[in-house]
Amino acid sequence: MSTVSAQANDIPPPGEVVTSPNVTHVGTLPKLPGLEATTNSDIAFQGDYAYVGNYGGFSIYDIRNPTRAKLVSGVLCPGSQMDVSVHGDLLFTAVDNSRNDDSCNSVGQTADIKESWEGVRIFDISDKKNPKYIKAVETACGSHTLTLVPGKGRDQRRNVYLYVSSYNPSAAFPDCQPPHDKISVIKVPLRKPTDAAVVATPVVFPDGGNETQPGLLLPTSGCHDITVYAEKDIAAGACMGDGVLFDISDRANPVVTERTTDPNFAFWHSATFNNRGNKVIFTDELGGGSLATCNEATGPTRGADAVYEIVKGKLVFKGYFKIGRHQTDTENCVAHNGSLIPVKGKDIMVQAWYQGGVSFVDFTDPANPREFGYFERGPEPDGGRGGIWSAYYYNGYVYASDFRRGLDVLRIDDRLTDPAKRVRMDRLNVQTQSSYPERRH
Repeated sequence: MSTVSAQANDIPPPGEVVTSPNVTHVGTLPKLPGLEATTNSDIAFQGDYAYVGNYGGFSIYDIRNPTRAKLVSGVLCPGSQMDVSVHGDLLFTAVDNSRNDDSCNSVGQTADIKESWEGVRIFDISDKKNPKYIKAVETACGSHTLTLVPGKGRDQRRNVYLYVSSYNPSAAFPDCQPPHDKISVIKVPLRKPTDAAVVATPVVFPDGGNETQPGLLLPTSGCHDITVYAEKDIAAGACMGDGVLFDISDRANPVVTERTTDPNFAFWHSATFNNRGNKVIFTDELGGGSLATCNEATGPTRGADAVYEIVKGKLVFKGYFKIGRHQTDTENCVAHNGSLIPVKGKDIMVQAWYQGGVSFVDFTDPANPREFGYFERGPEPDGGRGGIWSAYYYNGYVYASDFRRGLDVLRIDDRLTDPAKRVRMDRLNVQTQSSYPERRH
């Protein structure tokens, strides 16, 4: 399909790409053969490569020249969501889909069978053309998402840690008993990653989480996703019915320091700190990502981002952001995964909205965040689910994983974001934030 500019409130023709004038659709990279029918999920970056998770495995792309990026290889290894993080020669993938064993030949098997497996798979990616599966670690209730946490001090060269988020326990599941309300911490020795193991299961909600608020998608029974800012020893947890802050100065024993709820939030989904670490944006996955919630009937404060300032360790609400580009009632649309764009003195991010596409947001004024660019497609021609799962900025371009099509490559040319082109990164695991140079205020 051709790319055309459109007014913000236009509904594009089915499947057709539209952008704001400052955004260019560079192209779409295909999925690894064999993954065409399964959903693309999260993305990680290292050097000249992008790693795209998929419910059926993952793909590796060479993005040395983003205008001529190409598929290198991948692995067929089913087990949703296959969210990914990368460190050195290791790729970590999250599996929250009960399997009959931990192999890449496994098939689905119900969690009420004790021998069923779900958790984290580890791959050796030293040879980008031939990744190798080297280790599996089972975790309670599986691994819906995972967050890579570097060791601290001398430990940084020896170990990395994974904070594993999971939820939805049941008395019928031997390895996922209620109330759960915890995360799993995996320690990975870098010299011998095959010794990776769970070393702690800290309880996030010892007295129970938010379970009775009207409009919750599910009562709190754990966390959906955690973002760490290791340099500052803090983390933000999006935990179903709750938003929390952690002190992670002891990597294996994160401690909750602040907790909040929001009557407009149905499901706290993900979190992003600003560069200075004094703001955090939480997203609300209203409808679980399957419903059309970017419409006039739902309104601007539900299924939105909530922007908080961190004041003396407390979360202070400042404002909501939601795309104003109304979608049709066939389009699943909700706030999803995004990343900062590294502009000194500004708080700017790019974010996925499923069939709402990709939004560029300035939240420097936390009470008045605004969209200043976008990319989207018209409704899926068959009326089914689709859209952009994650949209992340990396070394001058935005990479967006489309459920169905593959990896979209975008470029934004705008006075607000142009300074970011001078910032180069050698890796990006979005849930593992690190700072970029910031001007003095």
